[in-house]
Amino acid sequence: MLPYQTLEEAASALGRNLTFAETLWFNYSASKSDYVLYLHNILFLFVIFSVVPLPLVFAEVLRWAGLDRYKIQPKVRLPFSDMLKCYKDVMRMFILIVGPLQLVSYPSVQQIIGIRTGLPLPSGWEMLCQLLVYFLVEDYTNYWIHRFLHNKWGYEKIHRVHHEYTAPIGFAAPYAHWAEILILGIPSFLGPAMVPGHMVTFWSWIALRQVEAIETHSGYDFPWTPTKYIPFYGGAEYHDYHHYVGGQSQSNFASVFTYCDFIYGTDKGFRYQKKILKKLKEESNAVQNGGSYNNSTVDLKSD
Repeated sequence: MLPYQTLEEAASALGRNLTFAETLWFNYSASKSDYVLYLHNILFLFVIFSVVPLPLVFAEVLRWAGLDRYKIQPKVRLPFSDMLKCYKDVMRMFILIVGPLQLVSYPSVQQIIGIRTGLPLPSGWEMLCQLLVYFLVEDYTNYWIHRFLHNKWGYEKIHRVHHEYTAPIGFAAPYAHWAEILILGIPSFLGPAMVPGHMVTFWSWIALRQVEAIETHSGYDFPWTPTKYIPFYGGAEYHDYHHYVGGQSQSNFASVFTYCDFIYGTDKGFRYQKKILKKLKEESNAVQNGGSYNNSTVDLKSD
């Protein structure tokens, strides 16, 4: 809770007038405890899990011609009943695991991370730098946990639940075994623990990470998505391959960026597939354009 009773008192303590954003923050948060502000994450997660995948649901059910060509696995079509079941399963896990965990975790989170709620608000540059650290730390940690979950025991006991969707959909991003939800929740707090920030930054981090997860599980590779311009970003096509290969997959473990897969050699299958598909497309275009077709066979074994 802010230690100021009025805007004038806050401005006097800062030695300057409050910015427009700080004024909004004061008016909203001044009478709310830090615990209540932290619990906003429950609302944010519920809205994101419920609303963000909806355009993808409409695209899947209505089969919009303009979007069909961007579907990564066009032969796989889930009926609305299956998508609704997935959403219900996610919400049940949200109510039983995620929500209660948020309710009881604040004391330890505040002690370990030290999220501040006061004034001044962080600058845009400060937030951007902190969010980058959070993404990089989470991504590296998630890579190794995800890779562990693909060993025989981890997959059969825990991770196989998430892989029930070999052609992922937006609602399936948080669809997982309860143990996986707990385990993979740890990396989300490591970045903020290393570089503590403001509650607004923490909210932004939780929201952006979930939106990113929904995008990578969307099943559509849209050319206009802004994430195409982020260096080393994986995206939907990259993660879709991981689900397509399934339980035996030892490829594309990255949650956000691709550098770990490249460094540790766990993207070879994906890169080989891309090379083969590119070659087949070039040969197909050559035939359509009246060129000669190369009858040499293509070795589909991964190098």
